[in-house]
Amino acid sequence: MRLTILGGGGFRVPLVYGALLGDHAEGRVSHVTLYDEDSGRLRAMARVLADQAAGIADAPAVTATTDLDEALRGADFVFSAIRVGGLEGRAADERIALAEGVLGQETVGAGGIAYGLRTVPVAREIARRVARTAPGAWVINFTNPAGVVTEAMAEELGDRVIGICDSPVGLGRRIARLLGARPEEAWIDYVGLNHLGWVRGLRIGGRDELPRLLADAQALESFEEGRLFGAEWLRSLGAIPNEYLHYYYFNRDTVRAYQEVKQTRGAFLRDQQRGFYAEAGRPDQEPGAALAAWDRTRAEREATYMAENREVAGVGEREESDLESGGYEQVALALMRAIARDERATLILNVRNRGTLSVLDAGAVIEVPCLVDANGAHPVAVDPLPLHAVGLVTSVKAAEREVLAAAASGSRADAVKAFALHPLVDSVAVARRLVDGYTAEHPGLGYLR
Repeated sequence: MRLTILGGGGFRVPLVYGALLGDHAEGRVSHVTLYDEDSGRLRAMARVLADQAAGIADAPAVTATTDLDEALRGADFVFSAIRVGGLEGRAADERIALAEGVLGQETVGAGGIAYGLRTVPVAREIARRVARTAPGAWVINFTNPAGVVTEAMAEELGDRVIGICDSPVGLGRRIARLLGARPEEAWIDYVGLNHLGWVRGLRIGGRDELPRLLADAQALESFEEGRLFGAEWLRSLGAIPNEYLHYYYFNRDTVRAYQEVKQTRGAFLRDQQRGFYAEAGRPDQEPGAALAAWDRTRAEREATYMAENREVAGVGEREESDLESGGYEQVALALMRAIARDERATLILNVRNRGTLSVLDAGAVIEVPCLVDANGAHPVAVDPLPLHAVGLVTSVKAAEREVLAAAASGSRADAVKAFALHPLVDSVAVARRLVDGYTAEHPGLGYLR
């Protein structure tokens, strides 16, 4: 089986390759093709993967290319993790939004809209190229903002594109362990959009154990999301929100904290990864040095994740248990196995709604538990959303739809509408200035008129 990774020079690629190294079953991935427009990043990442594969006799072969059609040809699965505009673009998104007093985070609010406007045209073209060059391939999308990008690609690929995210997986795992259950044996009642969802129940042996956790303040504040939101607010909601909802529920506090930092998250990662690629790409590297550099960089990256939000919540540094990722690479591997081998699995994924949430149309991409088999991912029926969630989900989806419309029409008016309708912008005047600022900064938004 052949896997193509778009954005193959990206920092998270070793996570995916490391997961493949542990798969020794028949029909596993035997060849990985890395695609990236930056040949220097590809060389550095190929060295990291070579270090990972050292001493493993059946490690998947790795090739690298800057030619998209060459990368797609013969692929069974395509993993998309591109970053249009790079980390320089992310840093600019944050800076421009914060200057207007609104959030610039890469997937939430103004920053997420700007990133989506840059990314959707590219994602649509990739989907068209996949449909033409590898029509039998399944696309697994991790490109942010994952919900709107998956929806854009589905216009061309239908149900053969599936979005993944590690946040719901990590959240469900932490809750299950707190309740004394093995995560793989728990049913997680999770529903929403990408980076906008809630765990409303966690069933173990058919019994919902979430009320037991909500009744225990000490247990509630013993894991990352509990510390971020606080036991009182979680009890008020009667659910455990995805960590990204901290940007909504504590928006003013978070924006203020982001405005006061010396360096935004995007700028930090930009500078950090420049150092990593310079070190890993050196031609005089000793065996293992590139992988060691990647490990050090990743540890620092994880430790500083959402630092400003933790400051707002007054919870200090991340604890050891928080540093374990949700494992998007494991989700991707489980998804590929289920489809390729017809091994039924239940995973939280980004898929088309098809009536699952009555407040959204059939084509809207949502994030819910899905049953996966050889025919793809099928969303499981869920209870209706409470009204507070309906308001957020529908307003954010409305903004996402305007992003899709603007990317298709090139209309500046549609882009302004996308910003103005988002609950974390909520100002037409600010929306207009944001469009002006982003189009002046990003050549990739030159299509807006």
